[in-house]
Amino acid sequence: MNETPKTLLKLLVTQQRMTYATFERLFNNAADRVVKKGTKNPTCGETQFRRWTGGKLKSLPGADTCLVLEAMFPGYDVEALFGPPPATSPQVPAFDLEEQILMTAREAHEDADSTATASISNTTIDQLRDRIGTLAQEYHARPALTVFRQAEELRQDAERHRDRTQIPVQQQELLILCGQAVALLSAAAFNLGSLSGARRLARTAALYGESARFTPLQAFADGSLAYIAYHAGEPTEAIVKARSALSHGGLGDVAKRRLLAIQARALGHLGDVESAQRAIRQSEETGLGHRDDLHDGVGGEFGFPDERLAMSNSSTALLIGNGAQAEATARRALALLSEKDPTSRAAHVLGSAAADLALARLISGDVDGAAEALKPIWAIPGDHRITGILVRAAQVRRYLSQPVFHGARLPTQLRERIEDFTRASAPYQLGNHQLAVEA
Repeated sequence: MNETPKTLLKLLVTQQRMTYATFERLFNNAADRVVKKGTKNPTCGETQFRRWTGGKLKSLPGADTCLVLEAMFPGYDVEALFGPPPATSPQVPAFDLEEQILMTAREAHEDADSTATASISNTTIDQLRDRIGTLAQEYHARPALTVFRQAEELRQDAERHRDRTQIPVQQQELLILCGQAVALLSAAAFNLGSLSGARRLARTAALYGESARFTPLQAFADGSLAYIAYHAGEPTEAIVKARSALSHGGLGDVAKRRLLAIQARALGHLGDVESAQRAIRQSEETGLGHRDDLHDGVGGEFGFPDERLAMSNSSTALLIGNGAQAEATARRALALLSEKDPTSRAAHVLGSAAADLALARLISGDVDGAAEALKPIWAIPGDHRITGILVRAAQVRRYLSQPVFHGARLPTQLRERIEDFTRASAPYQLGNHQLAVEA
């Protein structure tokens, strides 16, 4: 039986599955930010960490240490952190996840140019490849925060191995694996609402792909940069990045389908209806049966299955004002999901398609139909309520905020429920749930 946490600090640490090593890194990073320059930074040894979380502190630590802890856990003062946890556990963990994401992004980029010195067993590389492949394939079933931490561990392992070999083929393979881990870090950072961290990590993944001469990774990273630019309110940059990604050789049909869907979304955001529809049609073409070692060979988060394509294209149809097309493609996404085993259904695709279907029905004046469409999203756990779902849910909420709905019972209930849904989400703890593309 799990022991009841004796302090709020212990509760928050447990909620986030923070090891002492992670806590120490965050503590030192926060100290660098908030402690006065020229003053020796406080430190936190493991014994001290155990005393803090175990409720064994007899008096508060020094002023600088208190300042660092309050910076790590915004919204809580040290008295609350060292006191007993509240009767009702906090819905959303409060530590500075944004800083952790950016810190990891900085370290990943610094490691991208490191050099090799020895040699390792091929079995070690095979095991690392399997671990990264498993994480990519099970991405949809794990909370974004968990993926972020596991991908960071894999990146560090790959870098350590890269430092031990001078064999060119091993160096290239480890560069690719480092890049894949960083690409997953970028995806997780985006899903947690950190556009700046996601952008930096995607650029680092592209750097790994370039260094390894592995074009599928370069294309995937450029596609991620396009998607991030779109969500940052930079559709022209998104189009440039998507076209750049499509110019890489050696891409399979899945890779091209993903990039065309991203390009279509950016074109729709710019109001270029004809070009957006053309990109949608191209993304839905069968292709020539071409494959590559990342989008097809690894798959999972690097793939782009039919239901995800349909979900993306329903969003584009909404952007260009075609409600009927949006409803049809959103319904297709949901139908394809329903054919899958429950453990294989991505909550991101389910929630996003459901929100798109709701908005399409609202545009046609069907409020009851919109309420019915939204039912699947309420059951999505808080740690799976990621950026894509929140952006689409916010669009539904804004539509329901029009004067024509003021005072109406069902629209009011839906708006309030969407607000509650957002507050319990993973990105909400970062304060980044208001994205530029929502404006």
